[in-house]
Amino acid sequence: MALLVHLKTVSELRGKGDRIAKVTFRGQAFYSRVLENCEDVADFDETFRWPVASSIDSNEILEIQIFNYSKVFSNKLIGTFRMVLQKVVEENHVEVTDTLIDDNNAIIKTSLRVEVRYQATDGTVGSWDDGDFLGDESLQEEEKDSQETDGLLPGSRPSSRTPGEKSFRRAGRSVFSAMKLGKNRSHKEEPQRQDEPAVLEMEDLDRLAIRLGDGLDPDSVSLASVTALTSNVSNKRSKPDIKMEPSAGRPMDYQVSITVIEARQLVGLNMDPVVCVEVGDDKKYTSMKESTNCPYYNEYFVFDFHVSPDVMFDKIIKISVIHSKNLLRSGTLVGSFKMDVGTVYSQPEHQFHHKWAILSDPDDISAGLKGYVKCDVAVVGKGDNIKTPHKANETDEDDIEGNLLLPEGVPPERQWARFYVKIYRAEGLPRMNTSLMANVKKAFIGENKDLVDPYVQVFFAGQKGKTSVQKSSYEPLWNEQVVFTDLFPPLCKRMKVQIRDSDKVNDVAIGTHFIDLRKISNDGDKGFLPTLGPAWVNMYGSTRNYTLLDEHQDLNEGLGEGVSFRARLMLGLAVEILDTSNPELTSSTEVLVEQATPVSESCTGKMEEFFLFGAFLEASMIDRKNGDKPITFEVTIGNYGNEVDGLSRPQRPRPRKEPGDEEEVDLIQNSSDEDADEGGDLASVSSTPPMRPQITDRNYFHLPYLERKPCIYIKSWWPDQRRRLYNANIMDHIADKLEEGLNDVQEMIKTEKSYPERRLRGVLEELSCGCYRFLSLADKDQGHSSRTRLDRERLKSCIRELESMGQQAKTLRAQVKRHTVRDKLRLCQNFLQKLRFLADEPQHSIPDVFIWMMSSNKRVAYARVPSKDLLFSIVEEELGKDCAKVKTLFLKLPGKRGFGSAGWTVQAKLELYLWLGLSKQRKDFLCGLPCGFEEVKAAQGLGLHAFPPISLVYTKKQAFQLRAHMYQARSLFAADSSGLSDPFARVFFINQSQCTEVLNETLCPTWDQMLVFDNLELYGEAHELRDDPPIIVIEIYDQDTMGKADFMGRTFAKPVVKMAGEAYCPPRFPPQLEYYQIYRGNATAGDLLAAFELLQIGPAGKGDLPPINGPVDMDRGPIMPVPMGIRPVLSKYRIEVCEGSVRGSFCPCSVGGRSSFPCPGQALLCSGFLAPFTLFPSGLVCTHYTDLPENELLHPPLNIRVVDCRAFGRYTLVGSHAVSSLRRFIYRPPDHLAPNWNTTGRLLRSRHVLCNGRPSSHPTGEVVVNMEPEMPVKKLETMVKLDAVRRQSHADEEKEKKKKKKKGSSEEPEEEEPDESMLDWWSKYFASIDTMKEVRPQASGLLFWFLPGLKGPMKGKEKAKAAKEEKKKRTQSPGTGQGPEAPEKKKPKIDELKVYPKELESEFDNFEDWLHTFNLLRGKTGDDEDGSTEEERIVGRFKGSLCVYKVPLPEEVSREAGYDPTYGMFQGIPSNDPINVLVRVYVVRATDLHPADINGKADPYIAIRLGKTDIRDKENYISKQLNPVFGKSFDIEASFPMESMLTVAVYDWDLVGTDDLIGETKIDLENRFYSRHRATCGIAQTYSVHGYNIWRDPMKPSQILTRLCKEGKVDGPHFGPPGRVKVSNRVFTGPSEIEDENGQRKPTEEHVALSALRHWEDIPRVGCRLVPEHVETRPLLNPDKPGIEQGRLELWVDMFPMDMPAPGTPLDISPRKPKKYELRVIVWNTDEVVLEDDDFFTGEKSSDIFVRGWLKGQQEDKQDTDVHYHSLTGEGNFNWRYLFPFDYLAAEEKIVISKKESMFSWDETEYKIPARLTLQIWDADHFSADDFLGAIELDLNRFPRGAKTAKQCTMEMATGEVDVPLVSIFKQKRVKGWWPLLARNENDEFELTGKVEAELHLLTAEEAEKNPVGLARNEPDPLEKPNRPDTAFVWFLNPLKSIKYLICTRYKWLIIKIVLALLGLLMLALFLYSLPGYMVKKLLGA
Repeated sequence: MALLVHLKTVSELRGKGDRIAKVTFRGQAFYSRVLENCEDVADFDETFRWPVASSIDSNEILEIQIFNYSKVFSNKLIGTFRMVLQKVVEENHVEVTDTLIDDNNAIIKTSLRVEVRYQATDGTVGSWDDGDFLGDESLQEEEKDSQETDGLLPGSRPSSRTPGEKSFRRAGRSVFSAMKLGKNRSHKEEPQRQDEPAVLEMEDLDRLAIRLGDGLDPDSVSLASVTALTSNVSNKRSKPDIKMEPSAGRPMDYQVSITVIEARQLVGLNMDPVVCVEVGDDKKYTSMKESTNCPYYNEYFVFDFHVSPDVMFDKIIKISVIHSKNLLRSGTLVGSFKMDVGTVYSQPEHQFHHKWAILSDPDDISAGLKGYVKCDVAVVGKGDNIKTPHKANETDEDDIEGNLLLPEGVPPERQWARFYVKIYRAEGLPRMNTSLMANVKKAFIGENKDLVDPYVQVFFAGQKGKTSVQKSSYEPLWNEQVVFTDLFPPLCKRMKVQIRDSDKVNDVAIGTHFIDLRKISNDGDKGFLPTLGPAWVNMYGSTRNYTLLDEHQDLNEGLGEGVSFRARLMLGLAVEILDTSNPELTSSTEVLVEQATPVSESCTGKMEEFFLFGAFLEASMIDRKNGDKPITFEVTIGNYGNEVDGLSRPQRPRPRKEPGDEEEVDLIQNSSDEDADEGGDLASVSSTPPMRPQITDRNYFHLPYLERKPCIYIKSWWPDQRRRLYNANIMDHIADKLEEGLNDVQEMIKTEKSYPERRLRGVLEELSCGCYRFLSLADKDQGHSSRTRLDRERLKSCIRELESMGQQAKTLRAQVKRHTVRDKLRLCQNFLQKLRFLADEPQHSIPDVFIWMMSSNKRVAYARVPSKDLLFSIVEEELGKDCAKVKTLFLKLPGKRGFGSAGWTVQAKLELYLWLGLSKQRKDFLCGLPCGFEEVKAAQGLGLHAFPPISLVYTKKQAFQLRAHMYQARSLFAADSSGLSDPFARVFFINQSQCTEVLNETLCPTWDQMLVFDNLELYGEAHELRDDPPIIVIEIYDQDTMGKADFMGRTFAKPVVKMAGEAYCPPRFPPQLEYYQIYRGNATAGDLLAAFELLQIGPAGKGDLPPINGPVDMDRGPIMPVPMGIRPVLSKYRIEVCEGSVRGSFCPCSVGGRSSFPCPGQALLCSGFLAPFTLFPSGLVCTHYTDLPENELLHPPLNIRVVDCRAFGRYTLVGSHAVSSLRRFIYRPPDHLAPNWNTTGRLLRSRHVLCNGRPSSHPTGEVVVNMEPEMPVKKLETMVKLDAVRRQSHADEEKEKKKKKKKGSSEEPEEEEPDESMLDWWSKYFASIDTMKEVRPQASGLLFWFLPGLKGPMKGKEKAKAAKEEKKKRTQSPGTGQGPEAPEKKKPKIDELKVYPKELESEFDNFEDWLHTFNLLRGKTGDDEDGSTEEERIVGRFKGSLCVYKVPLPEEVSREAGYDPTYGMFQGIPSNDPINVLVRVYVVRATDLHPADINGKADPYIAIRLGKTDIRDKENYISKQLNPVFGKSFDIEASFPMESMLTVAVYDWDLVGTDDLIGETKIDLENRFYSRHRATCGIAQTYSVHGYNIWRDPMKPSQILTRLCKEGKVDGPHFGPPGRVKVSNRVFTGPSEIEDENGQRKPTEEHVALSALRHWEDIPRVGCRLVPEHVETRPLLNPDKPGIEQGRLELWVDMFPMDMPAPGTPLDISPRKPKKYELRVIVWNTDEVVLEDDDFFTGEKSSDIFVRGWLKGQQEDKQDTDVHYHSLTGEGNFNWRYLFPFDYLAAEEKIVISKKESMFSWDETEYKIPARLTLQIWDADHFSADDFLGAIELDLNRFPRGAKTAKQCTMEMATGEVDVPLVSIFKQKRVKGWWPLLARNENDEFELTGKVEAELHLLTAEEAEKNPVGLARNEPDPLEKPNRPDTAFVWFLNPLKSIKYLICTRYKWLIIKIVLALLGLLMLALFLYSLPGYMVKKLLGA
């Protein structure tokens, strides 16, 4: 029922302006969009739609107003059009053109055109015709979608449309749906078929495909949801959720490991940096490096946490660099970097590897970056294993910009931004104080105060800010904003907003809300900055009643699921990017709190009255603890309905009226009989009347509602923001449908049903339709005034995302082919995640609904339902998924009480009907209830139509009988200490329950029992019950002799319903057995195989029901077995068990063990006795015939038990194992028609069952495998099976490569064959790691799946062999081969081995090719959710092999296989007699060990255990190392199979106390020894008899080949002519000569034999990969920290039988000793040094220059030249020699230093640092500290070649801006030249501060000894004194000389002039002085 108004145009407008229209009906107004700059005609063309709850009266009025729109001022009215709807009501469709009237009711020129349509309730007025639909697009779209969904999906909703509408919809629909999805739909009226099996069988699909196909390409057929599960969830019930999620917040183990490698480009002069690493509140510091701007640390830190995930991921990781920190002072911060743990955890592999963190200074945001720190950060939770790349040479690190520590998609230039969190006000706060105090106050002072003093605290990126405290206020008003300054985008995902109560003792949280920044921003090109609100957010937490110690306080802190509404807070968030160049900007990042501008009340939406209705149809499974007191259920939404916890709100909330809304009329408010409603008499009824529970069985009670169902209803007022919820609902619907479809596809793949690709196509089709549907629906209500910016932006981005998703789904659909299903499925999972992410609305509106069970006014258990799931809408897609549906709810205990086993048990099960919507729309709130009831209303509501009932009385009831066919369960939890259980099942239906019998000591009970429930009364219409029966709950328990039964899991089922009128015949009956997944908590706990049918008892009574045939099993008492038609069809199978051995940590007493196989529900298979730790005779094979179901999916598990036989015939169970699926042991005869029966028989080959199977069906032509003589095979262990042709081309390719290679080598004379004597095992190791690294980037697609362990980024501690790589890079002259071959050529030819980045067995299927290992378990399965690990329950292992096959076998199979029924399938398996073996364990090194000492290091050593041998290499511990290189081999003798579990452990040596275990790894040697992959001794790449690559195996390749051929009954090997060998029909070629130590060449067959072995997997029938020479990497685990890696160990194991020739001496893999070198550096001159000092007398600039240099570290070996005083030009002459002796590891390019860490250290620690020479120039000062002028750091492996003259030496040489050839001192030996020295100026930019001329000369220690030189200018070989000008004297030592120089040189002429002038003056003065005397004399004549 709706009124549609189509506003077309408005013409004859005056002037030019922006126009907007407002259309109002019944007080509800819609706004049009704004038409900008329109002149005289405004073309609106918009349709508005009012859903109408009551019929329109003929005198109602429609009003349209046209305004001039203004952004700033209020809109100015142009004119109004009013129309009485009489004509519309009569004719249903009217078009009008009319003029408008102005404010004074005067007619104006402006006219408008409008079209009005109306559809009445009963369809009386007219009917829609097709044309009507075309006008309104959204409607048309709506139709389209429901056409597919209504008919096709078993679980689709009833349409809430009128019958008239429905009939139209049906007419146009069937054509459309058949066209669209290719499936004929059944009409709604036809009973919906329920007989479609859970997943269609192959033939059905074929038939379907033929029916659909019509000659279509089978690759394009798609299936809609026909295969949806039979739990056919229909219209009136919503799907129950099986998993009882325990409330989140359970603590878990986490480990954060951070390696600080080095820092670069730190800003500051000559600093002493320390790096501080903080995680949360834990701080750790590196050591201090002196006087360097690029310190190298390589220090590893580990932080352990045991907290809940939410807390963990919000912790901040902060890396800061501090300058000159020491004991006395804290140092100054240079810069810091922070990100939250969650960001790291969400990275691939949960880690950042070798990335550079950008440092910035939080106190000075205008400063720019302060340097980089290179680090590895990894976060590991329990069970995560992190793949780290290999730690060896890592030299590609100079690209800082390309390897920044930032997640994908974050720009490297992050800007500073302000985050404004605006806190406006809060409502509905709970009481936070005892009322006692308040009453006292009230009595004395007479004031009545609110008992809470709230303030808001905001946490973001490690900072927090808080608002002011509002004293005593339940509705505080703040209007404040908290301002954070941080880099944008921030690397912290969440912001925490918390309302707290201020208290004198301690403040407590009232409620917490997390703002996820990813949900309120979008980083795409059309994205938006984070923005939010102003909007209300709801906070949930503990219950509202105040107690002094709240046990659920954690919930208020945001941990776990809140169990009650706490408050709502209005907040906003805005982000402003700062312009840091602006001088007015305050540059600190302190958190500020300022006043914010208040917002109007209506900004969050118009307050609307909402109506919530609920009806309780059933309350059962009430825990017996609550069974003795009356029970009532309370429903609350927000604080409405909450009657228990003192209400903190006005008692009668009024809808807040806006000034203009005085005459507002309710939409329903029309019919007179509803007037009473407005009088406020509709008081809410929020709880059911108390009722005493009745007993169901021993554990559970139920409430006897019978036909009278209590109801509740609540009126509440909320801002109307339904659009947000509607959009979320549409996306949720799409996601639910997608998820269901994907589960179908996975199920089909898992059960190997045919055509999963068709189902996937259907899923994608539905997805794209759903997406387009969203686009048409979501864009409504655009003009809503309370839409926030986030609403608009989110809508835009959702529309963009869904549009592109729809497109992608379309294109994907076309690409889905049979072989791509799995990949595409993975892509679809991404769609699902994205949809779920988009659907989560960050701005809340209506709070969630809580249902509490109360017993004597105490809250016992609760359920929480999101309000959006209950929200009503007229549009079906927008409807909440549980709205107007019967929902099954399981109530759970609140908070921590629900953890563990308490959380598994149900507190109560409710069948509850809920409806939430606007009061105006509440006409149909009962529409979804099962029909057949009468309403009972409260006294004041009698006779009022819309008044809600207080209870419903069902008049219709039907009688039924339920038959539960309980066949079996499998893989249950072990509930007893024996490791088994005594399970029985309890079936609950409505208020009855029954149990199966108890089966003792099994985890796989086959009950085979039918339970019959009689006299079931179901209320409601019969046809509805058929589509929609209530669910059945099945719980599995473990029977205990003492105490109550233990809960083991629960599952749900829906019965198949048969009505009285139907026939009991196929296809629906009898029902099929199905698997139901059992859950305990949210962990899966097994499967139940059962079927359920619900049969209606008709008028004739039970006589009509199908008879219960089948004998009553008298042995077991009156138990009815599952009837024929339902139980599986059985066939005869033969089961063969080849028993290997039993071993473990138990010790069988007295006689020995016996192993027994209880086969599916039948006899024991006994294997005879074993003396303690002995074995079965050579491969004892037991056979047993049994009946198994034909359908493999129904095969029961096979149990293996080992019992210990005691005296007098007693025996006890040692351990047991259940093989849950026999599938992998079933032998299927090969299919002869298949051309590649090879693959069909793969199972046999892999298990060596048919060792002598039929001859190869490959082409019989010989296949030549050409092995190039010197070419090392590219080491990629994923050998793909190649056809003959392809292999040939492969060989050609290799030849091509060779040619190129030869070309390359001719151009490059320097890269000859490496010198054999120089090479050792480590050369081979490092070369292999290089190869592994190169393979990685090239391994694409397929290879990645095979080599998962070429692990993600790795931490670099031991860098290796980089010289080679560098040379490679440098010497690649242009033009010598492009592409991947380029690096190939430059590699020296070193034989390689295979470095596996994981355990060897994971590469070779655990070596279970002939023996499978079954863990024998004992003890209970753990209680915690993550399950105590299986490891702890293992008591031993049983090894054996199984084969299951139908008998008799087809003739030809038995003929071909040489099958002998007496031996069965197990022939040719290795004998299992005890055998003595020499086990040789080589331990290479360990990486990333967990620190064991307080100083953050460990002192590791190796311990090895095998049988009774225990080796502890304690004296060779390695001091203070987390990455020790052990390089040791250990020989142990053992006898298999008794001693076969090798444990290699790493311990931490302690001076006092016991040594701690760091971690250990266990290797099963027996499986390796007997495996046909030949894991005894790896096969090398080439065969040589001497040198570093000597053949290790006592057997030569030809002997091994001969033996393999003999064992596998293969024709061969035939050697000859030289260089060829033929095996079966393959020919291998290779070199035919070998060189011995003396260089003599001898003929040999070993090379070709080795070539055959290396390609053994290509040999037909018996071929398999042989284990190559290798090093495996094994994780170290510690039992105290289960599941978390404690480091890794690289090792390999060789095994040599003692009865064979003895092997040679072990390989020497001891760590390379560093080589001793001496570096001589002569500093000749300096030039252009900046002048620092001003002369005291003359003010002239000068410098007293000296040069300082060091190699290992400033403290260790710094050396200074003498001082060149008073250089006036910046020139200095020194002729000074430094000598630096050092130890160097060439492979790792590191200098090795051994020194004690401190005076208290027990022994020296070895450090490895890069070889870098530092030269600095200083200005010497006598009284103050010397001034640092500049420096250069030369990496001795690659530094710029010096310039020939000072003039050519520029600053760019050092900064790398110009291309300077790089040299390595280790190759050049002697280098001389000029180098620039740099320092940073005030602006942090480099400037040139001088140049130094130096000569570097490198000698080995021996050479240095032969020609010694003196330090400085001393003997021997002294340097001559520098020729310095004489000014270089200190003035106070020789003042005259200095003065002579200073004054005379400069002012000589001036002085002469002055002297002459003075003389002249003196003469004049003397003349004047003596003049009078002379004159007197003259005058007087004296």
